[in-house]
Amino acid sequence: MEKLVADKDYRVASGCAVVGIMNQDGKKIDGSAVISSISVMRERSNGLGGGFAAYGIYPEYAGLYAFHVMYKTEQAKGCAENYLNKEYTIEKTEPIPTRKIMGIDSKPMLWRYFLCPRGGNSNEEDYVARTVMHINSGINDAFVFSSGKNMGIFKGVGFPEDIGHFYRLDEYSAYTWIAHGRFPTNSVGWWGGAHPFGLLDWPVVHNGEISSYGINRSYLLNFGYRCALSTDTEVIAYLFDLLSRKHGLSFEVVAKILAAPFWSDIERMPPEEKDFFTSLRIIYGSALLNGPFSVIVGNSGHMVGLNDRIKLRPLVAATSGETLYLASEEAAIRDICPGPDRVWMPRAGEPVIGKLNDRRASSVVSRT
Repeated sequence: MEKLVADKDYRVASGCAVVGIMNQDGKKIDGSAVISSISVMRERSNGLGGGFAAYGIYPEYAGLYAFHVMYKTEQAKGCAENYLNKEYTIEKTEPIPTRKIMGIDSKPMLWRYFLCPRGGNSNEEDYVARTVMHINSGINDAFVFSSGKNMGIFKGVGFPEDIGHFYRLDEYSAYTWIAHGRFPTNSVGWWGGAHPFGLLDWPVVHNGEISSYGINRSYLLNFGYRCALSTDTEVIAYLFDLLSRKHGLSFEVVAKILAAPFWSDIERMPPEEKDFFTSLRIIYGSALLNGPFSVIVGNSGHMVGLNDRIKLRPLVAATSGETLYLASEEAAIRDICPGPDRVWMPRAGEPVIGKLNDRRASSVVSRT
């Protein structure tokens, strides 16, 4: 009789790898460094997903929204382009440059557009976000996977270092790089489901599982965010956009919403703090991320690392001069920075925040 193998014997529940590099002085480096760093953690991936986000890569189109779109069919491409032509001025359109890599054969059509919204839009960013939601949920076989200014997301099915070489990232220079190697456990491995997940200039990479996905997804729907990419990480990108961009909350406060203190901890706080955290839990309770996670999220001026409130997934931080590093493993940092000035492991629920043009990276200590 064939021996049955228990799920726990072949799943790597703690798999997935994340890396972030931010030169806070704005100095750009090419993609070879982040490719090398993520490749150190190859065993955390299984070839079903890899991806990168890069900032400052389109200076000649810095004022335009750069859409990266994947299409499964020519019909989908035609429908999406008809829609974009009605709503935007398309300054340039072209295939995303790639090179042939062994093992990456079955791929969608990968296209990029540099867009300017047509006049009459009171809030461009909301307008662009609605465009992404419309295409991803309303046009079959078309998916916008990057939509920010002067930045881009590059992702697909494969080991991360192969995806990096496939997209020719060594030919791009950026002041912030974020990378992910995927080991999917509860969702399929497909091009749209690879990390980073992004909206506007918010990309998110994630190691872990979001057991509150259903609640988070329903909550986001109230604000017009529609999840269409079949992976729990998608809600994290939209929550950062909602809480930080639309509600104007600081990263320190966003961290206390997504990785909120337990009620038992809140009860022991001084009165003023207790009132504040009680209010956050009441107002934003449906935004709480349950389950194990470590994430790196970026925007045009920041890079933030955050893990869950009991630290069930690893995250290491380091600094060297004006450069902030984040990774699942210290070895991935030392591969490209052998002698960092400082290395530390952030505490549970403690955000690590890098800021462009600031003279330091700040680590905000959680309350326990």
